[in-house]
Amino acid sequence: MRRERSPSIDQALEALSQGTDELGPIDLKNFTQAELKKLLAEGFGEKAFRAKQVYQWLYLHLADDFEAMTNLSKGLREQLSAKARVSPLEFDGSHTASDGTTKLTFKCDDGAVIETVFIPSEGRNTLCISSQVGCAMGCTFCYTAKMGLKRNLSTAEIVEQVVQARRRMGDVNGHIGNIVFMGMGEPLHNVDNVIRAIHILTDEQGLNFSRRKVTVSTSGLVPAIKRLGEETDVQLAISLNATTDETRGQIMPVNDRWDLETLMAALKEFPLTNRERITFEYVMIRDLNDTLEDAQRIIELTREIPSKINLIPFNPHPRTPFQTPPEERIDAFQKYLVDRNVGVYRRRTRGRDEMAACGQLGKPGEKEPPHVRKRLEKFRNESPANA
Repeated sequence: MRRERSPSIDQALEALSQGTDELGPIDLKNFTQAELKKLLAEGFGEKAFRAKQVYQWLYLHLADDFEAMTNLSKGLREQLSAKARVSPLEFDGSHTASDGTTKLTFKCDDGAVIETVFIPSEGRNTLCISSQVGCAMGCTFCYTAKMGLKRNLSTAEIVEQVVQARRRMGDVNGHIGNIVFMGMGEPLHNVDNVIRAIHILTDEQGLNFSRRKVTVSTSGLVPAIKRLGEETDVQLAISLNATTDETRGQIMPVNDRWDLETLMAALKEFPLTNRERITFEYVMIRDLNDTLEDAQRIIELTREIPSKINLIPFNPHPRTPFQTPPEERIDAFQKYLVDRNVGVYRRRTRGRDEMAACGQLGKPGEKEPPHVRKRLEKFRNESPANA
């Protein structure tokens, strides 16, 4: 199994100095603006202003090849074409759901396929991006988990999803204002590449996304949550989905490592401004986590954490034993929280008919990974809903 880690700037410079192609073409989108400046200065003998020009071509003009970079010398364009590249992803098609949600598919060098979702909304278009090929977390309600983890995405592969989506969707659908790391994979399981991608996404001279409009969703990798808070100031979402360790452990193996008490303690320390809130995502699954007792436990768990609750009705997918709760049960759950002054909203299901909704991404094989299959079998055997 290959787990990608983006090459460091020093590794790229060493490859250039030795004339080796061990790293393949250098992906310029792996590097921050400061790193790109160092790469062009030490690897190509160019002055600092050239890096700014290249950076603007990549992220302001969304150039898809070096020949488009007309204010660079012909010699530099030829050098870059020979030793580097603009894009690590090949566009592989798109599917638009009845509600306008569009799933974009990209092919990587190694043949791996990843999915990105464009979610249109009046005044607030959102792009949901992937951070891994597959996922290792094994959440039993998630379709991507059935793939297992194939590898991490490089920084360039993460950033390129945004560049291509902006290029392909922006003219027709308007500005992409929000980025959510809620696609394939656990972002904080690929924390090095994700943090570097965040710096590129939020660079004012590049893609220029507001840090308040970038959200990282995690199943609860506590050490990486701390690091995210120390090295970025983007928004944090926690995939909660259960209110007891017993139930959460049944559907989310990560809870075996970092239980609810440990997770909540870490979130109390997460840096927030006065107006910021942590989002708790709660996938509602029939007869598993949808009682009013669960709603009360949410209040108790999050009482000391500035937060809001995002209720997500379960989105069905092939071979799942789980079901979506009846509408009246979801409404009662939400009303219980509202009546107790809890900030709560229900996520509108988008893209379900094209398998583009929350928990539906990826292309698993016929068999789930063993750690997923074991928990699914346990649920099938013990759940009253499936008795």
